[in-house]
Amino acid sequence: MTALQITEIGSLMNQMLKGNMFDSFLLKEASVTQAYETTIDGTVRESFYSAEEAERLGLTGFRYVPFSHVRPLCLNLLKGSRMPEAFRFVFLLSPQNQAGTISRSGTGFSTEDITGLFLNLIYRDNSLVCTTGISYRIFSMDKSLEAEWDRLVEVFFRQHGIAVDKL
Repeated sequence: MTALQITEIGSLMNQMLKGNMFDSFLLKEASVTQAYETTIDGTVRESFYSAEEAERLGLTGFRYVPFSHVRPLCLNLLKGSRMPEAFRFVFLLSPQNQAGTISRSGTGFSTEDITGLFLNLIYRDNSLVCTTGISYRIFSMDKSLEAEWDRLVEVFFRQHGIAVDKL
């Protein structure tokens, strides 16, 4: 796990909410605190969609909603002249991207060993911090995948022109 201070908050927010920077992620949950708190549970409600609808929307096989599906809602929550008091986004790498990341990492882990690769964005007190994490299905003392995930998240921000400082 690593913690990164986002030094260009406006640039990250613009790319996150108006661009496709986080479209390779699923949204597990989000909360925005303004005059009131709004919480989004990103769990896909399978009963809401017919099988055809879920297939057409690209939701088949996903436990959580792709961020691109809720990005307009998040933009509406966060746009305005004032920054919120706080917000938190919990992103999960999509199953396809997770499998590719695990495969390319060169570690001994398989997709069956990992529940999720997480990226958390937490804003409070005019500061935006990103933390990373991995949820395992097994017990392991091997931290090589964590080190690779942390490295890849830094590369991800650099590729999008977002400056970060390691905390």
